[in-house]
Amino acid sequence: MGTRTNKIRIGIFGGSGYGGSELLRILMSHPDAEVELVTANEQAGKAIGDVHRNLYGLTDLVFQKASDDMSVLSDLDCLFLALPHGQAMEIFPRLPPTLKVIDLSGDFRLRDKEEFAEHYGREHTAIEAQAGFVYGLTETNREKIREARLISNPGCFATATLLGLAPLVANELIEIDGRVIVDAKTGSSGSGAKAAANTHHPQRMNSFYAYKPFTHQHVPEIEQELRSVGDWKSEFVFMTHSLPVARGIFASIYVETKSELTVDQLAKTFSEFYRDSAFVRIVKGSPDINWVKTTNFCDIGFAVRGRQTVIFSALDNLVKGAAGQAVQNMNLMFGLDETTGLMLAGTNP
Repeated sequence: MGTRTNKIRIGIFGGSGYGGSELLRILMSHPDAEVELVTANEQAGKAIGDVHRNLYGLTDLVFQKASDDMSVLSDLDCLFLALPHGQAMEIFPRLPPTLKVIDLSGDFRLRDKEEFAEHYGREHTAIEAQAGFVYGLTETNREKIREARLISNPGCFATATLLGLAPLVANELIEIDGRVIVDAKTGSSGSGAKAAANTHHPQRMNSFYAYKPFTHQHVPEIEQELRSVGDWKSEFVFMTHSLPVARGIFASIYVETKSELTVDQLAKTFSEFYRDSAFVRIVKGSPDINWVKTTNFCDIGFAVRGRQTVIFSALDNLVKGAAGQAVQNMNLMFGLDETTGLMLAGTNP
């Protein structure tokens, strides 16, 4: 790996949300990174530690108001866009052309502008720029990410689903005419820091319900990436549910394989596929979101009955599903070991 004598100079647009908070938590202890600019219009002028109390006393940084003058970014090496959907595509055309950019929103994930309009409810105003973005699922796109200037970070559901399906698709193990069903559940932090009637945690904490059936915006993203992994032609059913917890995604992925496979055979296939991927852990039985909370790990387990296989995938939606994966990609883009600053242990309990 290459080494740097100077730290990576970083800016974050949208630092007051959960994604921005996690970026700050990770990057402030990253040995090769220095956060120099963080914007948050509603919190402009406030100290970061006064807004994100978990970071109190750890930084002297103050939130700044976003400026129309992009020359303030000329001294930065890398910019993270942790903004609501729709804002990155408005900002991107004005960014310095040599700046490395990692977008955590969905603005540049989909190549098809009609699919984008259908699933995100708005027209894409910078679709010509999308071709310059590399999809940032580190474990399947590592070599392209190393050479990239622009990264579109995957969605949290997409990360959990793709990591659970990629080895099967790449090895052509799924029955050609079979149906793949994903039953995925997420904690309330996935809805962002601003409360809304149906996503506010008090509404969710003792409740359980499905949402966006057949229409979730991560569906086309998942299928688009699976087609780049292998010959993906399966019928795909994707259902999302609200978990009464704050953090975590748990996906149960049901597939029919071409032949009967044992749990040991599946574990060997997945272990080989992810042999260079420190953040994918193959576990016995079912993973647990408590084991991966606050970490960049995705834990994967299996259950088998003949040709019927279930892959269980668990991760922290804010870390491996967002900020952690973004930093993992940054590491590769700057010639660092991808685990740098990310070997975060979970807690027990």
